[in-house]
Amino acid sequence: MRNLRSLILAGEHYRQAVSVAIGLGTTESQALSYLAVHGESGQSVLARDLGLTSSASTALVDRLERQGVCERVRHPRDRRRLIVRLTPRGQAVVDESHHWLAATLQQIDPSELEQVSHWIAFLADDLRTRTSAREAEGWRGATHALPA
Repeated sequence: MRNLRSLILAGEHYRQAVSVAIGLGTTESQALSYLAVHGESGQSVLARDLGLTSSASTALVDRLERQGVCERVRHPRDRRRLIVRLTPRGQAVVDESHHWLAATLQQIDPSELEQVSHWIAFLADDLRTRTSAREAEGWRGATHALPA
């Protein structure tokens, strides 16, 4: 448990450091990572998955567009809908930040890398699923909420 918490904290620190390095806020950096992992996305899906309100996601995408790292385009099959995607500049920003992660992975024996990758994916998926389930139940804080 301690090692998993340590990994999560290291990831949060990584996100903050990358955000500073690329000149974006942590939410903007998180959105870029989300789009890099999941590809183009509807703005409402992006908002839901990042835990943002509709108005907050609109402001977020507006900021990212002004930075030139993402763009809104019409959905190819439903012209009424807009999708958000990385621009080439946005992809370059994401790629530049990945060298930190690549350096870490290069330290792992290639024969073990597939196994490590499997367990990281398992932990990420399970943590995401459990967190979403708790949020759906209305849980927003610790199991034992602090007194008001």
